[in-house]
Amino acid sequence: MLEISKNSMVTLSYDLHIEDEKGELIEKATEESPLQFLYGAGLMLPKFESHLAGLKEGEPFTIQLSKNDAYGEVNEDAIVELPKHVFLVDGSFDEELIAVGKVVPMMSSNGQRMNGQVLDIDDETIKMDFNHPLAGEDLFFKGTVLGVREPSEEELAEILSGGGCGCGSGGCGDDGCGSHEHDHNHSCGCG
Repeated sequence: MLEISKNSMVTLSYDLHIEDEKGELIEKATEESPLQFLYGAGLMLPKFESHLAGLKEGEPFTIQLSKNDAYGEVNEDAIVELPKHVFLVDGSFDEELIAVGKVVPMMSSNGQRMNGQVLDIDDETIKMDFNHPLAGEDLFFKGTVLGVREPSEEELAEILSGGGCGCGSGGCGDDGCGSHEHDHNHSCGCG
């Protein structure tokens, strides 16, 4: 039976809580909709991966990550006010897409994709938070290793070319994770 090591395809189910096991449940990867990724490809949080090393199919795990090992502290510099006109599409403002609480995919001036949460809207500006939604939070994962196997050549080629993270959903969102039963504006251990 294979154990989790570099370049193994890993499939996990887990519950993710904020702070500890008694904290708010914010994400769930189930057997029907698991997290699947290539171990050691740099797609997951490093400390998340290091806790999984050597585990085999069927083994349970618990992982406690401090905010510094997860998404860090909230960075006040990542909260910015942008001119409202940058959100105009064909001269009009989409109040359904750009609303307080909504997460909006955007691109930085150097072409980096990132998500920003709308915090406030006034006549001239829109206040956006580009911190990861879990910045400032300690994370607690409790789950089971559902599978460990060698990746196919196609999977390796796609993942290593940046075409996907190997999440079991078959697709990847803007944050490098697929869309499982849980909300990938959160974590899944993706970095």
